[in-house]
Amino acid sequence: MRLHYWLLALIVTLLGMPVAPARSASLSPELQKALDSSKYVYIQSTRKDGTLGKSAEIWFMHHNGAVWVASPATTHRVKRIQAGQTKAKIAIGKTDGPSFNAKGSIVKDPEANKVMFETFAKKYGSDWTSYEKKFRDALADGSRALIKYEPAD
Repeated sequence: MRLHYWLLALIVTLLGMPVAPARSASLSPELQKALDSSKYVYIQSTRKDGTLGKSAEIWFMHHNGAVWVASPATTHRVKRIQAGQTKAKIAIGKTDGPSFNAKGSIVKDPEANKVMFETFAKKYGSDWTSYEKKFRDALADGSRALIKYEPAD
């Protein structure tokens, strides 16, 4: 019976302790400024063997400290994340531009989609109007995936 009281006391003590949130890497002010002023990022996803794939130019949204892209489900970028290869390198503005390491995840978030559509409309103007329906339909039917790349160490 004493053991039960001891365990209960331990649990109550642990539950009352403050827990520090997990720290994620963050972008330097210079990288944030570069993201805010660039039209494109260049993403290299990590292959099975740990090497980086070919750099791909892509439209993006910088939102809440992350880079968001919408890629066809058939791309290496999406397939690698689905297979657990989440590491990537993101160059800003040009292939040899300032860069950072990131961790990608596939996200299903209608609110993030909405913010992305609004951002793309402002950022890409008339180019966006040519692709808007395609992006909306593909994200809705799953033939395009929303990817969130968060800075990683």
